[in-house]
Amino acid sequence: MQAITVRDRDAGAGGLTLTDMPYPHAAENDVIVRVHAAGFTPGELAWPGTWTDRAGRDRTPSIPGHELSGVVAELGYGTTGLTVGQRVFGLTDWTRNGSLAEYTAVEARNLAPLAADIDHPVAAALPISGLTAWQGLFDHARLTLGQTLLVHGAAGGVGSIAVQLARDVGARVIGTGRADDRDVVLGLGAHTFFDLTADDWQQAGEVDVVFDVIGGDVLRRSAELVRAGGTLVTIAAPPTVQPENGRSVFFVVEPDRARLTDLAHRVRTGRLNPIVGEVRPLAETPSAFARRRRTPGKTIIQVTRD
Repeated sequence: MQAITVRDRDAGAGGLTLTDMPYPHAAENDVIVRVHAAGFTPGELAWPGTWTDRAGRDRTPSIPGHELSGVVAELGYGTTGLTVGQRVFGLTDWTRNGSLAEYTAVEARNLAPLAADIDHPVAAALPISGLTAWQGLFDHARLTLGQTLLVHGAAGGVGSIAVQLARDVGARVIGTGRADDRDVVLGLGAHTFFDLTADDWQQAGEVDVVFDVIGGDVLRRSAELVRAGGTLVTIAAPPTVQPENGRSVFFVVEPDRARLTDLAHRVRTGRLNPIVGEVRPLAETPSAFARRRRTPGKTIIQVTRD
């Protein structure tokens, strides 16, 4: 099969190559998925799991990408709950070969059924972004009706879903981003938008929750805006500054089949619209990794067509 592989830690996106790789092995409770569409996170080339297995042993050449949508091609020994030929989407393991390949092995529990009326590129934009947004807002920050949320990077894959989920529960949403993100973010339902490069976004005032995907100075300055009892949530890096009389949370997204099913239902009923920024073929993955985001939403790799 063809896959995108990486061997050199220091090469960055330039080290990604399209390679012939062996068909994956289905371990117990695994599923082999024929991948139709895959998502990736540009920063994953710096993650330890990209280079080593759970025991810390080198596993290069490794296949990156951790979001997928496709069709079950094979069931491992003891696998139940899914059938060959079924459409599925979900997350691959952080320390195993990923989704930027024609076939990949995934733990069955990390996949959810996918309805026929959701396109594979849309489904591939859901797993990491959707679960991260949900877990950050509701599991960690406990956002509720009537509270105020500030979302940094509100036009990105995670941020755009966070805006929609927050509006759906009746929160007041403030979004930040680049100047040309304004119409997109407001169109998603944000009440206010600040340009991070030109506006004084700290004029947003006190908020109950800050959801940060940027880190650095934006993360540090955001702590000042969290009102007493509020929460600063980030996926960028552990915060070095704590909100006064509040709390901060840094987390890594966890697989959740039930929540994936709920997110897909929201897409089907029009309550959630994942933004697919670009759809690129598998061979263009290296340039997709290297390219700075210029369009809202998430870049998706089309691996196999229906």
